[in-house]
Amino acid sequence: MDAVRVVQGTAVPLGRSDVDTDQIIPSEWLKRVERTGFGRGLFADWRVDRDFVLNQPEYAGARILLAGANFGTGSSREHAVWALQDYGFEAVVSPRFADIFRNNATKTGLLPVEVDAAVSDALLAAVRDDPSIELTIDVERRLIAAPAAGIEAEFALDDFTRDRFLHGLDDIGVALRYEAEIAAFEHPVVV
Repeated sequence: MDAVRVVQGTAVPLGRSDVDTDQIIPSEWLKRVERTGFGRGLFADWRVDRDFVLNQPEYAGARILLAGANFGTGSSREHAVWALQDYGFEAVVSPRFADIFRNNATKTGLLPVEVDAAVSDALLAAVRDDPSIELTIDVERRLIAAPAAGIEAEFALDDFTRDRFLHGLDDIGVALRYEAEIAAFEHPVVV
């Protein structure tokens, strides 16, 4: 996984609450054997509606998804995270994430930015009013900002997860921090 220090760019104002993993990536997409190509299936059932936010040209190329509360509920499929990343999202902002989704996201490098509901509402309104507004998410400082809209707020991110993002550590990378200790255990010196 690549290190994530700052995510900067425009955002998509999804704003829906209780979005589950079946809505993020419908089950018919789960037959793929590789980890790529899921972006085409992201919100597939909703994207048939030409008025759906991802179909709007003013949000093309956005790197941040602004979601409502309780994002990522449902099954534990990692495919939901892969679809968001494959589409081009580097962060999802929500007042609350489902635990399993949050865990899957942090293990693959998708930044879950949990903010107060008032901050979420302000960001959604700002981006809907002006899709060109740039957001900056600073992992080290745990801050999200939309300077053009006068918004700056802290977000919750525990120290361990923050460290993983800053150093680009997936589960294997975390284990490899203890490579010398593992080697010593596996091959003890016999005296």
